[in-house]
Amino acid sequence: MTRRTAASAHPNTLTTEPHAMHAPRRTTLLALAGLAVLATGCETNKVSSPVIRFDRQTTNYGDAKGVELVTNEFGSSDLQMIAEKMTGSLLETGIFQGRPTVTISTVKNKTSEYIDTTNVMNSIQTALVKSGKVRFTRSIQEMQAGVDELTRQNQSGLYKQGTTAKVGKMTAAKFSVEGELTSIVKQNSQTKDVYYKFTLKLFDVEEGTIEWQDEKEIRKTTKK
Repeated sequence: MTRRTAASAHPNTLTTEPHAMHAPRRTTLLALAGLAVLATGCETNKVSSPVIRFDRQTTNYGDAKGVELVTNEFGSSDLQMIAEKMTGSLLETGIFQGRPTVTISTVKNKTSEYIDTTNVMNSIQTALVKSGKVRFTRSIQEMQAGVDELTRQNQSGLYKQGTTAKVGKMTAAKFSVEGELTSIVKQNSQTKDVYYKFTLKLFDVEEGTIEWQDEKEIRKTTKK
């Protein structure tokens, strides 16, 4: 008589047990495959964004007092040298006794370049004001703004009595500053030479006399 083994006695166990062992693995593979299909679909339907390219540029802060030699035209270094020379010369004279009042008249640009001479005079004025030895009144260019403010305070009816600035109370200037900037340009095929001269004068307004005068010379040469 033949004895049936446990394996042969339970044939269903032999066929169903391996299937049960591999079911989780097949499920995982199917899930991964599904995710891959979805990812591929997303990539296919993805709208590409426009790419904007800029030329690479590098911007750095420099020393504002550093020597500027980009061209041989009038530049920041020239302005600073002129302002330092004129300010130092004026203060050394000792003419500003008792903090007198000064106004800036005209500074003419007689060069072939566009040069903002007001910028030059602003630097000189700033240094003199900071010295505490002189007071500045409104210049000719600034006077209209002062007149407009007085008119607004006294004629608009907007301000309390006794708080408005009185007309006719401005302090007149004892001295007036006038100057000019000139240049001489020479060049050939190899060299360009530019010579600048800045002249500044201090007039006594009442007497019309020149109380102080100085100049600053600058030469700039460029070779090809």
